[in-house]
Amino acid sequence: MPVIQVTMSQGRTVEQKRELVKVLTRESARILVTKEDAVRILIYEVSKENWGNAGVLGLDT
Repeated sequence: MPVIQVTMSQGRTVEQKRELVKVLTRESARILVTKEDAVRILIYEVSKENWGNAGVLGLDT
């Protein structure tokens, strides 16, 4: 059973996450030659104050 973990900053809509899960599931099942119901997707959202890039907090961009 493939388990895919996605970590991203907060702010995406539920509809965007639905589409992401749908596409990741479909394409992972196709590539890995498994059933879609075997694919698990976990989304972890991190607040911008807890996310840094190039020495700058996401809150400050």
